Amino acid sequence: MSPPDTIRVVNGFENNAYTYYPILIVGAGESGIALAARLKEEGFDQYRLFERQAGIGGTWWINRYPGVACDIPAVFYSFSFSLNYSWTSLFPEGAEIYKYLSDITEKFQFVDKIQLNTDVSELHWLEDEQLWEATLTHMVPGTGDLSRKALNQRIAEHGSESVYLRKETVRARIVCSCAGGLVEPNAWPSSIPGRDSFEGPVFHSARWDDKVDLNDKNVVVIGTGCSAAQFVPRLIKEPYNVKKVTQIMRSPPWVVPKSEPPGGKEGYEKYSPKIFGTVPGMARLFRYICFAIIEKDWFTIFADNNWNHKTRKKLELQMVERMKNIVPEKYHEILTPDYSIGCKRRIVDKDWLQSLNDPKIELTTKPITKVSPKSITIGPGRTYPNMSDINSKVSTEEETIPADVIILGNGFELTTWLHPLRIRGKGGKYMQHVWDERGGPQAYLGLAMDGFPNFFIIFGPNTATGHSSVILASENMVEYSIKLIKKILHGDVSTIEVKKEPEVAWTKLVQEQNKKSVFNGGCQNWYQRDGWNATAYPYSQIDFTLRCMFPKWSDWDMQYTPKGQLKKAARQVLGILLLLLVVVTGYALRQQGSNVFSGFQALNHLLRRYVKQGLVSALDLVNRAITMLPD
Repeated sequence: MSPPDTIRVVNGFENNAYTYYPILIVGAGESGIALAARLKEEGFDQYRLFERQAGIGGTWWINRYPGVACDIPAVFYSFSFSLNYSWTSLFPEGAEIYKYLSDITEKFQFVDKIQLNTDVSELHWLEDEQLWEATLTHMVPGTGDLSRKALNQRIAEHGSESVYLRKETVRARIVCSCAGGLVEPNAWPSSIPGRDSFEGPVFHSARWDDKVDLNDKNVVVIGTGCSAAQFVPRLIKEPYNVKKVTQIMRSPPWVVPKSEPPGGKEGYEKYSPKIFGTVPGMARLFRYICFAIIEKDWFTIFADNNWNHKTRKKLELQMVERMKNIVPEKYHEILTPDYSIGCKRRIVDKDWLQSLNDPKIELTTKPITKVSPKSITIGPGRTYPNMSDINSKVSTEEETIPADVIILGNGFELTTWLHPLRIRGKGGKYMQHVWDERGGPQAYLGLAMDGFPNFFIIFGPNTATGHSSVILASENMVEYSIKLIKKILHGDVSTIEVKKEPEVAWTKLVQEQNKKSVFNGGCQNWYQRDGWNATAYPYSQIDFTLRCMFPKWSDWDMQYTPKGQLKKAARQVLGILLLLLVVVTGYALRQQGSNVFSGFQALNHLLRRYVKQGLVSALDLVNRAITMLPD
């Protein structure tokens, strides 16, 4: 690729000077790293990644709780263009995944293209210049790792200068938002009486506080999602050694067993790096096998058909039976879900259910009704089973629990897409306002919105998968984006924008299919809010991969440059000539039957007769394109 422009300072001597970037990438998590690496592979390095946090890696930078790990086999939870042959286990912990992502920035040599502690707070499309104007907020190092609530509290106590250093305005031809979803943690309910009276530390698992000494402490954990299932079993072991864990559960998750690696844990960890590193194609083959096994879950759990309903029911019975064989009998009722498996994100588990046998851990569905300086009150009542279930044996009595530390494991704000980035497109319309008008967050294939040219979202609305690798989905969107971006970088197109009709039609289809899917299977999940599912992709990842591999170009509005018009005309000329050749050849051979020599004589005659007319038409197209070139 021969880049048409470079990073530069415009009007450097004037008061209105600004830095111009051909491509501005928001976020240096998995998606941003993938996009930057692939752009380098395509021969283009005139871009900048702006990251609010103090390090790269996104969720793998900020999530540092005990036991944080991938629940998808790492050989599949990695990029196809940069396989790692030396994973230490099938499901490595977060530090190893962070190192993998960091190694990619070094391997593809774009460490110098990453600017940390910098928040892209607003984007504004300049119609006359056909550029994006971005407002950058340079932050005090490390403050970008804080949650929005913690930031606001810091500002209230110490002033804005304790967080923000300065603002800067830059411009870019192309903007790609690679902001992740699992970053901004949920707060705990403000309606709980006495919440502010608690004297001990309170923190979210996504902002784990290593300074808090948990040794011999009474710890309350709110939530039983994937993160809590990973860190709760660790709390009763070295180096934490808590005195007691009371885990508050709203409703039970479906818990499925973590797969054993081929050759067993020790065998896999010992031999897989050697095998993958020495046998050509073996790592990629194993990756495909993992993909096939995981993708099978879509067709047995997530799809919507009669056969699927039967297989899902069979699996649910198996998982309930497995649970009952592991946990104490007192938990059987509260750990038996009343909704379809797959409706919520499943917990891939090896330790959590087993840890419930330890007397140091107590699981309850009684809600927190009061917070005191050194304790919490749970009950009266329960959140599961429903209080209307008169046959339930689950206690509803009020109980006071000693509490020294409260840890929130209650998930993330995943329905507020792109928040708090404010994006103003054509006509000054904000993307959030467009979404509000159309029912909720949305994007064509999760990638683009009409009215926002040259703006691409990696891992946007309705691209999350409930069963497969998010890196696969991100990489697919990166490849699709690059197909579009290259047209701009080559100078063939000035702007690319998805048309409104395909975007609206795609959103309608996605919402309709999600309502038929298991994501609407009778549970309260983070996929949807107020009946609008802005998170889940309602088809298989095979489907999504094919859609990204073969773009439907008619869904895109492209403003061609004179150079692009010339290339387009040349392609049309070539197409006309090839079509003419095929038609004439076929006609000649048909006229002469099986006499091939006579057929080619006829072809020569017809070519002399018709090609002149075709060339005249083709040259007319070229002439019209040339007249569009600048003087």
